[in-house]
Amino acid sequence: MAKGEESYNKKDVRKKQEQKRKEKEKKREEKKEQENKSSFDDMIAYVDAQGNITSTPPDPEDKEEINAEDIELGIPKKDKSSKNDPMREGIVIFFNDSKGYGFIRESESNQSVFVHANNLEEPITENNKVSFEITQGTKGYAALNVKIIREEN
Repeated sequence: MAKGEESYNKKDVRKKQEQKRKEKEKKREEKKEQENKSSFDDMIAYVDAQGNITSTPPDPEDKEEINAEDIELGIPKKDKSSKNDPMREGIVIFFNDSKGYGFIRESESNQSVFVHANNLEEPITENNKVSFEITQGTKGYAALNVKIIREEN
């Protein structure tokens, strides 16, 4: 084969490369035309009173005046009028004497609270009505100072 001769494959590859170059050039020109057409006004978006994005600016007459002192920042303060009784009542739903732990269902919130034998003031069994204090344990709430509530006749 002489130097000047090209195979069919080489011609095909060269045509594809030339076509790609032309397509890229065409895309560049289209992109330049689009850049010139777009303006800053086309890019602006507004947020209405409900938090929705719109293309129309808000009406300045519809402004709502807000008093800065009415805005609460952080955690709201607790109501001091409500009593904070540390003693709670509940029913023993499960207790295993051999392992020394169980669970109490709190009467008010129906929340299960873990109880350990070390925190008992007297022995308990399932279905006993008890009073207890609550504390944060390693895996959730735990009961302390557990006593059986005796019904007086």
